[in-house]
Amino acid sequence: MSKSESPVSTLPNQTKGQNRLAIALILGISLLAVLLLVYLIYIKPPAAGDDTLPFLPALNAALNALSATFICTGLWLIKRGRTTAHQRAMLAAFASSTAFLVSYMLHKHLHGDTPFPKDVSWRPAYLIMLASHIILSIVALPLILTTFYASLSGRIGFHRKIAKVTAPIWLYVSVTGVLVFVLLKVAGA
Repeated sequence: MSKSESPVSTLPNQTKGQNRLAIALILGISLLAVLLLVYLIYIKPPAAGDDTLPFLPALNAALNALSATFICTGLWLIKRGRTTAHQRAMLAAFASSTAFLVSYMLHKHLHGDTPFPKDVSWRPAYLIMLASHIILSIVALPLILTTFYASLSGRIGFHRKIAKVTAPIWLYVSVTGVLVFVLLKVAGA
């Protein structure tokens, strides 16, 4: 996309009004998700003790790993021209990421934030990775939704362009989500 083009002007098959509405919905959903997570993690007191649904962090890591697997599979399939199989893999990645987000929000509702122990020597490295994970997860949601919108509305050229940005970010967020879980367990958090 050239600097003079906006995402709306690169989606020619719909009216500009429809494209603007889709972009507004994507940004609205993304902002709502971020605000809800900030509320659940940093403002709202936990609703339950540690013994309520203790499997959720492991489930979240498994859903992130599943999403990463589907993303890699989808990329492998599209490079071989297997469009229908690629679409199915990416829809599976989207479904597992959506299930992760719902499960993650439930965990944060029940338990709030999970602090990393302060006495662990590699805490700074963990916090740097966590910060990149959080920042890119905020960026990933609107990118993922926009990429799917472009594909599902038949704007394959735009889909290809934005997918080149979306896929590595989405994959990074999925993989580092698993690493966050593993490192919290190793550190005894």
